[in-house]
Amino acid sequence: MNDDQFQIETRSIHAGQEPDEETGALMTPIFANSTYEQDAPGDHRGYEYSRTGNPTRTDLEENLASLEGADYGRCFASGMGSINTVCNLLESGDHVVTGNDVYGGTHRIFTQVYDQYEIEFTFVDMTDLEAIEAAFQDNTELLWLETPTNPLMSVVDIEGAAAIADEHDAISVIDNTFATPYLQRPLELGADVVSHSLTKYLGGHSDVVGGALLTNDPELDERFGFYQNAVGATPGPFDCFLVLRGTKTLPVRMDRHCDNARAIAEWLDGHSDVDHVYYPGLEDHPGHDIAARQMDDFGGMLSFELDGTLEQASTVVEETEVFTLAESLGGVESLIEQPAPMTHAAIPREERLEAGLTDSLIRVSVGIEHVDDLVSDLDQAIQTALE
Repeated sequence: MNDDQFQIETRSIHAGQEPDEETGALMTPIFANSTYEQDAPGDHRGYEYSRTGNPTRTDLEENLASLEGADYGRCFASGMGSINTVCNLLESGDHVVTGNDVYGGTHRIFTQVYDQYEIEFTFVDMTDLEAIEAAFQDNTELLWLETPTNPLMSVVDIEGAAAIADEHDAISVIDNTFATPYLQRPLELGADVVSHSLTKYLGGHSDVVGGALLTNDPELDERFGFYQNAVGATPGPFDCFLVLRGTKTLPVRMDRHCDNARAIAEWLDGHSDVDHVYYPGLEDHPGHDIAARQMDDFGGMLSFELDGTLEQASTVVEETEVFTLAESLGGVESLIEQPAPMTHAAIPREERLEAGLTDSLIRVSVGIEHVDDLVSDLDQAIQTALE
């Protein structure tokens, strides 16, 4: 379909997908093949081996590229698989500028995997463009950032940060997992690459793990494709099918996620026992104006801190009934967790505290249940914790 002709709600359902020519099947078939017949040695019909390419994966890659406004897309077996592929671009002696409150898995692969190859990482406050500029060195090859960040919901000026990377001939990569292309499209703001954990909102049902890289740069895409095939961290066809099912409902799900999160953030913000709420949709959030400019809505993620102890915060996450105590995010069901001992446990405590990620911070992935039930559930859990 002509992507320029249709809105994202239509493209989420149709882009990259046509009814099967042989059967008329509306849904993309699951091509559960490892290999493909060739007409002659080296003469194949577009596919030769499913690590290299699979028709179901191709449909997903084209669908995601359309949603992000990208010319190219590559899918991986997990979000970490996509992050690792970006790291494969680096060489010994390179330098990377990244955020001081990135996802714990990202921090782990940077500091515990790639640091052994003499690649240097500088962690800075990405909300401060001057700090980003100051962190660049002659050997800086990559700027990696998230926005909103995980878990403090900080907002980074994508256009400003990408411009700094461009001035230094560095590649800018935006992890767009929290916002999704429905709310934010970093390539339109000057970023070179967009990374996603498909496990989250794009899959949307907590039943698949995957990752993706989207770009308009043909040379970068060719390198991503090489590493995708050479390293082999590729998703299976059923995984791709599940994500394609998820993208079809992305717009309607994200609308509800945003509505519910906004209502809960406002309720928490007025709660006498809540010390701080991190949600860019609140007008007193320091990144609210930037978020309003570069996002179409403020997302379904938020964090908050009780005016209480670590133990009381733990009680809150243990006592909810509608919210499930679990890692991950972005599914239709609401999840609650404590980042310090869970999703961000890989980050040393001193670094976490310096970045503002306290032991008692609570992160919430707001689902699409009825908002009144979600508020009541949080209310009773907080009351129980403070009794």
